[in-house]
Amino acid sequence: MARCTAPVYGHRTASAAANCPACGSRYNRGYNSYGYSSSYSSSSNGSGSRSSSSGQPRTKARWSSAGSTILYTPAEIRTLTPVRENVEKRSGLLDLRDVFLCHAWDDRQGAAKELHDLLESKGVSVWFSEKDVLLGSPLLREIDKGLAKSRVGIVLVTPSFLKRIKGEGIADKELSALLARDLLVPIVHNTTFEDLREVSPLLGSRSGLSTIEESMADVAAKLVELVTP
Repeated sequence: MARCTAPVYGHRTASAAANCPACGSRYNRGYNSYGYSSSYSSSSNGSGSRSSSSGQPRTKARWSSAGSTILYTPAEIRTLTPVRENVEKRSGLLDLRDVFLCHAWDDRQGAAKELHDLLESKGVSVWFSEKDVLLGSPLLREIDKGLAKSRVGIVLVTPSFLKRIKGEGIADKELSALLARDLLVPIVHNTTFEDLREVSPLLGSRSGLSTIEESMADVAAKLVELVTP
């Protein structure tokens, strides 16, 4: 039976403990499990979490499916959790769109349409003014109905949207209605939350999703997971 060398040589250093015939194997197993190489890795670990390029840890959300590979930052989890709770409460209501997409007029054929198409390709129903407001219909009234019949409101924040907010146009009226409910997810695209806070401190006080580190497709995937029962 191997005898411990601590009484003679001591275990004050890592090499001494590792070279001990009795303790070395136990020490090496502990080092491999808890050493720096695993604790500070940015790749996925056994718990399904990892770090983003900005250094923030990422993990799966409570509402993620068992096979989901989508990971969220702590700020995203905090923002999306109350929205998800409201989605769950309203899951029994019929004839509701999954998402109301608030956007600037200038983005209707660009970023807004891209997001709309990504969501609908995954089976998410989206209220989108380009297809849901008939020619000659009163726009504000149609927006009111769209908001009332949607589970979640998405605000696509772009440079064009910030300009519209300053001008207090249609986007500003949609935003005011969305802010009155805890069903709002800001999505920042080609701008920053800092720029948003300068124009709308109330909306900017909420964190949300951003395409700075992720693609629009990645953001859409998170929204799909958020609104899926």
